[in-house]
Amino acid sequence: MLPLLTTQLSTQLSTQLATLVTDVDDIKIDFDSGSLTFLKIVIALILFGVALDTKLEDFAAAIRRPIPIAIGVVAQFVLLPALTFLLTIALDVRGSVALGMILVACCPPGNVSNILTHRSGGDVALSVSMTAVSNVLAIFMLPINLAFWGGLSPAGDDLLQSVDMSVWETFGEIALVIGLPFVAGIGISRLWPRVGARAHKIVGPVSFILLAVIIVLGFIGNFDIFQDYITIVLLAVFLQNALALALGYAIARATRLPVRQQKAMTFEVGVRNTGLGLLLVFTYFDGLGGMALVAAWWGLYDIITGLVVAEVWRRRTAAPADTVVAA
Repeated sequence: MLPLLTTQLSTQLSTQLATLVTDVDDIKIDFDSGSLTFLKIVIALILFGVALDTKLEDFAAAIRRPIPIAIGVVAQFVLLPALTFLLTIALDVRGSVALGMILVACCPPGNVSNILTHRSGGDVALSVSMTAVSNVLAIFMLPINLAFWGGLSPAGDDLLQSVDMSVWETFGEIALVIGLPFVAGIGISRLWPRVGARAHKIVGPVSFILLAVIIVLGFIGNFDIFQDYITIVLLAVFLQNALALALGYAIARATRLPVRQQKAMTFEVGVRNTGLGLLLVFTYFDGLGGMALVAAWWGLYDIITGLVVAEVWRRRTAAPADTVVAA
């Protein structure tokens, strides 16, 4: 009797889980036009905050240290999307979840990576330079990578084809959200450095608090959906986040970068600006369930794991935070 009951319960649970997995491609996260506009403003503020902490000299420094910058670019824009694509196949996730994972992998880092690098005792100068270069390159590389790897995905290709989104439209949207705030921030930092320094201390933390508020309110406003479907993306986000952090660390070790640059590389590759990903999900994919779930959960989870890794790393190493190691 007991074995029969156990079998029946197991069969029922498997059927319910299969139904949820099937339906995740069909659900839409409720996000009105006003909320979307507010999200655009917050993402622009995040990039504005990154730019306020960026100087033209940072790009010059990147040119003087091409090896670690080139390593970071390859890791972020080639290896991470490719490995994420393979991970979606290995996990056999649904189409919307696969596209969400690929989209996150294609996003650039934000200044959270700079904060985590500083907390871990890493090379902050390198981190800032890499963030600046990555965000500029992302204007071009994000739409290209999303179209390429999403088109290759057996699970996500049909969904991607059904969306009215061109590379050029996405390029325009990203250029608007990243490019204008970036130019404005660098301009203010260049012309009025004291104003820029003071503004950065306010804009950076406030913008990320606002993004966290948007994500939390999104969870609350769509609680039933998240309650039913969040378990579908938990493993995927956990593995992809671990993969991103491990990739940054492994490629830094493999290319024999100094320890402080290893820390910067780990967080530059492992931390993604998923707020930008959410913006694209709601702009072009109409809040497609699996994509929104992946991006939203990533936005909270990678900050938590990043803080843990940074704190453990800081305690295990004694490198002074104000020493800059040249490449």
